[in-house]
Amino acid sequence: MKLTIGIVGGAGYTGGELLRILLNHPFVTIAFIHSNSQAGKPVWSTHTDLLGDTDLTFTGDDLTGLLAQEGLDAIFLCMGHGASQTFMNEYEVSDDITVIDLSTDFRDEHDDFVYGLPELQRDRIRETTRVANPGCFATSIQLALLPLAKAGKLTDAVQVSAITGSTGAGQALVPTTGFTWRNNNVSIYKAFTHQHLSEIRQSLTQFDPEFNAPIHFVPYRGDFTRGIMANVYTPFTGTLEEANDLYKRFYAEHPFTHVSDAPIDLKQVVNTNKCLLHLEVHDGQLLITSVIDNLVKGAAGQAVQNFNLVVGLPEDTGLRLKAVAF
Repeated sequence: MKLTIGIVGGAGYTGGELLRILLNHPFVTIAFIHSNSQAGKPVWSTHTDLLGDTDLTFTGDDLTGLLAQEGLDAIFLCMGHGASQTFMNEYEVSDDITVIDLSTDFRDEHDDFVYGLPELQRDRIRETTRVANPGCFATSIQLALLPLAKAGKLTDAVQVSAITGSTGAGQALVPTTGFTWRNNNVSIYKAFTHQHLSEIRQSLTQFDPEFNAPIHFVPYRGDFTRGIMANVYTPFTGTLEEANDLYKRFYAEHPFTHVSDAPIDLKQVVNTNKCLLHLEVHDGQLLITSVIDNLVKGAAGQAVQNFNLVVGLPEDTGLRLKAVAF
């Protein structure tokens, strides 16, 4: 069985990462990769590491014909925030075509899209053809907190300090992504106001409608290219053994989220679809450290995981990726 897919917005970091994964997916054929800015150019001229791996060329044509082609099973939207909403308004996309959107446009549960965090609502994802992929920070923070919310143990304020690599800002050059500014440097941005806070709260209240405590989130820009480490802490009355048991039971049937008894670091997850969690209890506070690759589990990998669920494949298909150990 081969499923035919297209990628819209394929020239950026997320589109390139998605392409790298899907080129090696055993049940996928890529029909087109669309980019207005790179139309007519070989894909490898933008994603230079793919030289020799694909002879695909970016298409910049009007998408009406591409979306109407017989046998198209799914499209992935990797455009800038706001563009996906415009795209869905402009084009008639058949309900038979799965749409996985990687922007913020449809993450509100009131939209027609299902919020695509498999560890939260895998069954709902299996029943839809419209999936809104979560944000990268939101993924790492939610996976740190979902077991507490499910157990009704999230009862007080949550403190979050998280750092992300430069690829989280996208491919467009801005002063805070340039090498000379970012290298050997760390900075705070959007403290307490980050856009992912709304989807984090939305998911936590889905498990615990009574949760209304504040979430204090301070994001950092790191001087590395990829990965997120989130340190999350909140009051907890149990022991470390009880916390570990709670988390390990919650994630026992989820193939990509694992609880480590030993301290964790970013290199354990870079280039993988994993989330690793490590727990500590200090003076009545539960500290949860969560690490993911922002471009994989935080974006393209999770999108493929959602695609697998929608089309009825094992969710880890094509996602057993090699980590970067050193």
